[in-house]
Amino acid sequence: MNRYPADMPGVERTLPDDAATARFAAAAAGLARTGDLIALRGPLGAGKTAFARGFLRALGVADDIPSPTFTLVQTYDTAAGPVWHCDLYRLERPGEVEALGLEEALDEAIALVEWPERMTDPPPAPRLDVRLAFAAQGRIASLSGRGGWEARLCALANAG
Repeated sequence: MNRYPADMPGVERTLPDDAATARFAAAAAGLARTGDLIALRGPLGAGKTAFARGFLRALGVADDIPSPTFTLVQTYDTAAGPVWHCDLYRLERPGEVEALGLEEALDEAIALVEWPERMTDPPPAPRLDVRLAFAAQGRIASLSGRGGWEARLCALANAG
């Protein structure tokens, strides 16, 4: 049973291109803290990895940032501390998520998680949900937050 909520109330943001997505992700990176789970939802090609790259670039990662589709997890040392970039798309069983050690990682890292709906029991971490969808021009980001992200959500929604 999937207990990870698919629809939560929040705000929407229009992102007309990849540059706007990167700026938006940079704003989120500026608000993120150790222990935060940034859940990236959306269909294939909607911009989840583009968001993650913008987030990591804003925290000073200059190296190549590959999609973790096949490695499942990529870790980065950043100005804000460790960041785990996870892609759960290929996982089929809940135990596979637990084996990644994501909950333990949140003790000392920020986690960017693509395909979070694969988690049946998400860690009880402060969480920003970013749902990316295709739009006529670019994409729409629907945002919601909990566990401390409610207050940061307003700043993020209005970020440049």
